[in-house]
Amino acid sequence: MSCCHGPEREAGTSATPATGTGSAAQHNGAAAAAAPATQKRGIEQVSLPGGRFLMGDAFDEGYPEDGEGPVHAVALSPFTMDATAVTNAEFHRFVAATGYRTESEVYGYSAVFHLLVAADEPDILGRAEGLQWWVTVRGADWAHPHGPKSFWQDVPDHPVVQVSWNDAMAYCRWAGRALPTEAQWEYAARGGLDQARYPWGNELVEPDGTHRCNIWQGAFPTHNTLDDGFLGPAPVRTFPPNGFGLYETSGNVWEWCSDWFLPKYYRKSPEDNPTGPTIGQGRVMRGGSFLCHDSYCNRYRVAARSKNTPDSAASNIGFRTIAA
Repeated sequence: MSCCHGPEREAGTSATPATGTGSAAQHNGAAAAAAPATQKRGIEQVSLPGGRFLMGDAFDEGYPEDGEGPVHAVALSPFTMDATAVTNAEFHRFVAATGYRTESEVYGYSAVFHLLVAADEPDILGRAEGLQWWVTVRGADWAHPHGPKSFWQDVPDHPVVQVSWNDAMAYCRWAGRALPTEAQWEYAARGGLDQARYPWGNELVEPDGTHRCNIWQGAFPTHNTLDDGFLGPAPVRTFPPNGFGLYETSGNVWEWCSDWFLPKYYRKSPEDNPTGPTIGQGRVMRGGSFLCHDSYCNRYRVAARSKNTPDSAASNIGFRTIAA
């Protein structure tokens, strides 16, 4: 469990079993698959040439338990990727076409960062043990990302959040897309730079003080100075793209990858088009989020990795896709 993304769902707190294998997705999968996307997706596509790159933490700055090393060579075939995270407006197209209900809707609750909660007191069900900044809110879901008193229509160009790995996979089946492998994600996020710390280079802030990503500034978790302009998620395309033309691959919202998470995987990862281990502790998430800060969660570096269970969701977890 990480302090900078939502807690795992607690088994036994919902009428729907928290199996981690797709409880809501199983109810909705057939509908999603039966209604393929018939309209052009509203997300710009970037064609990536592929090739060989060095994957992993070259600065030895990662958390040992995350398994960001050793640095190893990876060779990828060309692929096409969304320039931005999937937005609320785009996810709405999927829901409207299929009637899909996300796992947060089926469970009836989800995790919201405490300073963003938009709910009345009766809908605040509790806080995560040891992570008091995460509030369990009844009625928090993709359409109400911070609780029942928030609405996706107010932020159509924001990344969709409160989506589990299973939900992201259901969208991919409908859209004829796929989640990127972890190797594809890191290659794309690097933007063509060799072993850089961030998508734009090695320094977090520009010499003139300009911020290049949406992360936490100030004293976490009570005071954000908003130096980058945002307390929560920023609209897609807020910050400059990397060298490949991809936006917000550092900060803003975590992005699901297809791989299982296994810290020791890099020690034996194949060089050609690795797809991750066959088992793991959860599904990989990449990129960090608006809650990351180097004092406690320095995971907005391009080599950083984290995980969560496939049925978990929170107000800082989203996704982007690749061509299937």
